[in-house]
Order: sequence, then C-alpha cells, then structure tokens
Amino acid sequence: MAQGDPQPLVSVIVVNYHGSADTITCLRALAEHDYPELELICVDNSADGAEAARIREAVPRVQVVEAGRNTGFAGGCNLGAKHAKGTVLAFLNNDARPAPGWVSAAVAELRAQPRVAAVASKVLDWDGTGTDFVDGGLTWFGMGYKRHAGSPLADVPAAEHEVAKDVLFGTGSAMFVRASVFAELGGFDERFFMFYEDVDLGWRLNLRGWRVRYVPESLTYHRHHGTMASVDAPETGRETFLLERNALAALYKNLSDETLARALPAALALAVRRATARGELDATQLDLEQGVGPIESGDVAIPRTTLAGLLAIDQFVEQLPALAASRAVEQAARVRTDADLLPLLRKALEPAYPLPRYLAAHDILVEAFGIEKAFGQRRKVLVLTGDALTERMAGPAIRAWNIALALAAEHDVHLVTTNPLATPPPAPFRVSAGKHRELDAPIAWADVVVLQGHVLELAPSLKKQHSGKIVVADLYDPMHLELLEQGKGVADDQRAADLAGVTRVLDAQLERGDFFLCASERQRHFWLGHLAAMGRLSPRLYDADPTTQSLLAVVPFGLPPEPPVRTGPGLRSSLGIGGTDHVVLWAGGVYSWFDPLTLVRAIEQLRRRRGDVRLVFLGMKHPNPEVAEMDIGTRTMRLADALGLTGKHVYFNEQWVPYHERQNWLLDANCGVTTHYEHVETTFAFRTRVLDYLWAGLPIVTTDGDAFADLVRAEKLGVVVPAEDDAALADALEKALYDEEFAAGCVERLAVVAQRFAWPEALKPLVEFCRDPRPAADRLPGSADLVTTPPVRGRAMLRRDVDLIREYLDAGGPAELARRAGGRALKLVKQRLRRG
Repeated sequence: MAQGDPQPLVSVIVVNYHGSADTITCLRALAEHDYPELELICVDNSADGAEAARIREAVPRVQVVEAGRNTGFAGGCNLGAKHAKGTVLAFLNNDARPAPGWVSAAVAELRAQPRVAAVASKVLDWDGTGTDFVDGGLTWFGMGYKRHAGSPLADVPAAEHEVAKDVLFGTGSAMFVRASVFAELGGFDERFFMFYEDVDLGWRLNLRGWRVRYVPESLTYHRHHGTMASVDAPETGRETFLLERNALAALYKNLSDETLARALPAALALAVRRATARGELDATQLDLEQGVGPIESGDVAIPRTTLAGLLAIDQFVEQLPALAASRAVEQAARVRTDADLLPLLRKALEPAYPLPRYLAAHDILVEAFGIEKAFGQRRKVLVLTGDALTERMAGPAIRAWNIALALAAEHDVHLVTTNPLATPPPAPFRVSAGKHRELDAPIAWADVVVLQGHVLELAPSLKKQHSGKIVVADLYDPMHLELLEQGKGVADDQRAADLAGVTRVLDAQLERGDFFLCASERQRHFWLGHLAAMGRLSPRLYDADPTTQSLLAVVPFGLPPEPPVRTGPGLRSSLGIGGTDHVVLWAGGVYSWFDPLTLVRAIEQLRRRRGDVRLVFLGMKHPNPEVAEMDIGTRTMRLADALGLTGKHVYFNEQWVPYHERQNWLLDANCGVTTHYEHVETTFAFRTRVLDYLWAGLPIVTTDGDAFADLVRAEKLGVVVPAEDDAALADALEKALYDEEFAAGCVERLAVVAQRFAWPEALKPLVEFCRDPRPAADRLPGSADLVTTPPVRGRAMLRRDVDLIREYLDAGGPAELARRAGGRALKLVKQRLRRG
C-alpha cells in the first residue's frame, strides 16, 4: 500500500477466559502493531470481572467487553463484533502474537480481491519452527482439520505454505472477515461454543459464492491450546464431545440434500465406532452369539472418551430442530454445489484417526453408503512440457505453468518437464523433471494428459490409440512454420529432413489427441485444415459436434489477472536509462522470424529528432539451453554498433529477466514494439510475450500481418505499420511515445482488452473440458458405423457391370474397356494369391 493511502479500520477481537496473562501479552503486541488503523476489543468470558479489570489496567487502549458468563469462543467473537466499528474484523486467539505486516497483508488482499470475504492467516508455533495452520481440509464426516499441523515447517513443501491459495476455511485463531459479510451470515454459529465454528463459517462463505483466501504474508505465532489447557484437560472428554457434536452439526447444515442422504447415516455410524475404538470398548460383550454365561446386570465402566462420542450424537439430535432451521437458510442461500467445493476439501476420504477398528469401519461405511461417489477423488491431470522450468521461463513454460495453475484449483496436477533445466519457483502443484521411461509413472498416474511441443515422441505408451488416457494437445506453437524460417542457414537436405520430422511430430499429436488448443481464430482455421487432411474430421466426429468446438478450442496465451505491481528495480536503474527518457521495449526473444534490424534503423531515424528515445531488448539469450542461438541476434547487435547506437539509444539485456520480475521492466517502458517479416509464419503466429504490453498498459507498435496486428488495429491499441518500412516505423514510434493524447487513449483501451486475455479467462475452454473429459467422438473404443451400404449381389451386380461397360465404352471405346477389364482381372488375381 502506498504511503498516505487511507486504510480501513480493522477491529481485532480477542476472547479471554481465565487467561489474562496470555491475553495481556497478546493485546500489548497488538497495541504496538504496525498497522495504523486498529481498534482493539477484548471480550472477557469470565464471570467475576476481576480479569476484565486486570486487562483494562494493563492495556488501557483496549475496549473490554464483559460477557458476564462463558459464551465460548463463538459467542465471545460475535459479542465483540457487535461492539466493533471496523469494516474488517480480525479474530486472534489470546495465546497468539502477530508478526509485522499481519494486518496489512490481509487488508491488501481484501482490497485487491472484492470476492474474498475472509483471509486465513499463516499460523506457526510460538518459536516459528512448527506448523499450525497453512491449509484447511474437511473429511466427508464433517471434521475440519489443519493440514500439516504439528509438522516441522522445514518438512512442509514450500508450495504448501509459501503460496497464496483459496481454502475452505481459516483458523479462528488468526483470521479476517469483512464485517458486513460476517453480519449477513449471522457471525459464528454460537451453538458450536468452540471448535469448528471457523470451519462452519468458511463453509458457509464458500457456499454463497465468497472466497476464503490463505495469505502467507499475514503471519502469526500461536501457543496451541494455551487457553484450553488452563481450563480443561483432554481426559475429561469435553473437547472430544464438542469436536464430535460440532462436526455433525456442520455436516448437517451445509451439505446438499443428495450428499447428506449418503453421508449423514454413515457419519453417525462412524462416530459410534470412533467412540468405542477410542475407549477400547469390547463391542461384543452383550452379543448372545458369543455365548451365555452367568447373568450379569451390573453397570459397565465406559471410558469418558467413549462417552463423549455417544453424548455428542445425543446432543446433536437435541439440536436438530434448531439446526434444521439453519439448514434451510443455508441451502436457500447457496449458489455453489458440493462438487464446486470438492477441491477445497483437499482429501475428503481421509479417515483422520489411526485406530485399527475405526479404520476398518471407515472402509466398510465408505463402500456401503457410496461415499466415494458423493465426494470422490480429484481428477489427476498431467501437464507435460519440453521447456525449462526456472525463474526465467520462456513462452511454452509460462503457458504450461499457468495451465497447471488453473487446473490445480479443481484437480490433482503434476507438471513435468522433459528439459534438464528444472529449478521452478514454489507452486501449489507437484513439479518434476523426467525423460523417456521416467514419464511412464506420471502417465500411468494421470487421467488426463496435457502436452505441448515434442513431448509425445518421448512417451510411446501415450501414442497408443487406446491407452486409456485423455490427451489434450496444445498446438499454440506451429513449430513447422517456424522451422521454415529458422532453418534457412542449414543444408538443404537437412532442412527438408528437419521439417519432415517436426511435421511428423505434429501429425502424431493430431492423430492421438482428444482435444486441441490453439492460440487464435487464424490458427484454428489452419489446424482444422490439418485435421481434415488427416481424416480426423470424420462423419462420426462431425455428427457429434458440427462446430468442432469440442475438439479444437481457441485458448490464447494469457496474462495475469491482476495488474502489474512493482517489486524491485526495472530497466532504467539496471541499464542506466534516465527517468525522463522515452523507452521502447522489445519484451521477448530475438528469433530469425522477427525483424529487429528494421527497428534499429527506425530508432536511428527517430533519435535525430527525438534525442531521448531509447530501445531496450529485454532478453537476448534464451533461458532454455536446448534452443540454439540464432544469427539474427548477432546481426542486430552489430547493426546497433555500426550505427553508434549501442549503450546510447539501443540497449541489449543479455540474460532474460526472471519471469516474476518482468513487471519491473515493463513498468519502466513507454511503449512496446514487435516487428517481423512478411511470411507464412507471421500469418499464423501468436506473439506470446507481446501480451505483456497489454498487461502493463503499453501502447503497441507492430508490423502488419499477424493476429496481434489485427487486434491492435481493431481495438486501437497502438499503430500497425507495413513490414520492413523503417520510416513508417519511426513515425509510429514517435506517435506512441510523444503524442500524449493518443497514448492515453491506447492505455484506456488496453486495460479493457487485457481482461479478455487474463489466464482464467483465456483457459476457460480447457478448464471446462477437464471438468468432464471424454475421448474424441472418433476415438471411443468399440465405435462402429451404424449404417453401412449392403453388398451388391445377383441382378443388381449384373446391372452394375453392364453400366460400367457402357461407361468405359463412352469414355474411350474398346481400348479403354480392355484396359479397365485387364486392371480388374489383375486385381482379382492378386487377391486370390494373397488368400492362397
């Protein structure tokens, strides 16, 4: 947030119950917190008022609200919320302390994401070495749990705790909620008293269409159960009672009718088995089948841990009339299905308790009640790329990464690169590298495989037509058209062989794929021609979908949905360019199908009338070591040297800027440029890194002939110029750089168009396909034509032969007839020889 930017008032609510020492420590830390607009509220659930007085004296700034009785965590938080003036409510356990930035990070997320109703903080143990809350999960029987809780932080994958993500709920020990939304939902359900009230709230928020977002920068430290230990002990069974009862209540309120009909009977039965297993109770002691012995009618000792589970079911039944009314409200208000929330449950079929008799019952109930059908397993999606996965990623890797990211919200995703260079940043999905036989295991694991480039050639098992895997081929890069231009410096025979090889690679994908992605409508027409030529546009496929949209979808290269935010130095400080200089940025690599030479000549012309013009090439060396150096880069630098422009008006950044830092360079530029030659590659190309110009709001100057030129012209995003016209290019750059009114208009329209290319929008066809993936209509195993032509026999055959004789005589007389008859006779002889 910018200095001086007004911030919302945040009301931090801390509930105290016979823990004033911890509470005072917590409140003093809050009083010294770095967020400027804090209201501190402490709700004292103690009955005598002594603790409230002690807290007031120790931290005068705090508003202390005396409940007069123990209203539990849920009731205490709700009471604090009623006294709060803030538009954001923050709930913090009294045995927790905030790290610097705890509030500001959460507020920034709420302000940036209007659909986020609540922020779940990252919670570590008191020393910061152990994990308390970094993700939430929910079992099918209603018990919420903190994934990785109790694990050393060093043992938890970085992607699990360092990356922001949507969650079902945040822990009540440290979370933020929009005050208006909290009021709309009636706050925490006070019937829960404590435990799972946070799970229930998050569940209800998600059902109504709100998002709950885990933000790791919002950090706290928690002395787990510090307060609970001072007022109760595990052996009393009270905590177990609350956990068991509240899980059933949350389940009953929030599941749909269809899911609840399966889950609730099984959950009740499982709660009984959990109780008897927990207390090691002999469940057969009253079974007559075990034999009749001396009559025994005395009381049987039942462990409190067993009694807790049984009493929890009893009290759940007692609450049912009130819960039914709440259920009616929640079901009427929901806008999302249970299936929509399934990814947020993480592992719904997790048994949770490692007790042998309990685990056996869990498996029996899951099978008997069809629980897996209701909650199911997340679909397994493998994304395969041949590009390097590093901080400095090129287009194919960026695209594969964002495909994996989009699909990981609903499926288990594994991103694999066949490139030896694989040092990826943290991700909320699995990332690895492998080649040839190393791909067999991930392919066997997957239900759906999304691939690009040459990867299919490394996976022969996947090429089998009936491998049982759904294959999505990403054809956004027409490699054979690139090779026509890229291979000009190679010997003719080798060039032809290379082109034939790449074409075979693409043909194999077109033969095997169930669903295809391309980058533009131009490309779609191109690939439809390929598919038709290969016979894939068969009558069966056409009849299944005459539009072919379910086979081949336009999925352009995308860009982040959030606008760029500066995180460090950009091109001006890195290259020594002045703050008032006018900068033209070339944001991608320099390849042989581009025309940077005309651009350098245009800069030579423009700098004579505009001495502060600067051209920056963002990256000359490709981050993928398997991509060969191209002569055009060397020629460009030599031309700039010869014209005396290097280091004065033209700057070359040798290494690519890391992908997650590119916004800093973009934000230092005044316009973006791309120039290319007029050839077939241009016609069907989609310049991936040019999208960054849309993202950063940079007016675009581009050569005519490709899909982006069409977009720039139609949407008035900049200037389109003819190929290899340095004078026109110099004029266009001058207009984009120095005509402030023109540039402002471009920037305004760029912001609108950019939303259409945001990754979530661009990837919608793929996301939809993966929700219900099916083999292509012409690849369904066992398919056969329903209507076939009957064989010709008898008189019909004689009539056909007479008609053929007449046709041959009319076409060429007896000679033509003899030729045709001879050919037919030879064909019959060959058929008989083959049979023999």
